[in-house]
Amino acid sequence: MSKTKLLAATLGLALVALPTMGGAQSFQAGQPIMWGADEVSRTPTALSLRGRAELTQGDSRIRADRVEGAITNGDLSRVEAVGNVYFVTPEQTIRGDRAVYTPANDTIVLTGDVILTQGQNVMTGARLTFNTRTEAAQMDGAQGGRVQGVFFPERSGN
Repeated sequence: MSKTKLLAATLGLALVALPTMGGAQSFQAGQPIMWGADEVSRTPTALSLRGRAELTQGDSRIRADRVEGAITNGDLSRVEAVGNVYFVTPEQTIRGDRAVYTPANDTIVLTGDVILTQGQNVMTGARLTFNTRTEAAQMDGAQGGRVQGVFFPERSGN
């Protein structure tokens, strides 16, 4: 078995043991975490996915060039994604240059050229703070910049 396959198999067994992506509140607590990447490494306190990195739990997914995770007491306590970051749920697709997910407060912060899409609605800015439990979002513009967007009202039966 190649070193990469052995390392991936070892990491897979370790991830299966994680009950959630960070404790009682996470993407979808209690559901297994699926992962994939071109290169994977793990220590007792860290997880590293490089090259087409992806973490999926339930119907929420983070994709990026690189994903680094901090492991505390057997749970992912912080996830940082860098390069071509996408956070996808059934309702939204969010794109940015960098993301930090903190399971303890159900918050993902995306920075860089951030684009939030929900249906036809689109919002762009430099920094987005998104609560994965409530789906509340706050977008900020770059220094001196503005948040921009287009929203399509729902058509009523009138």
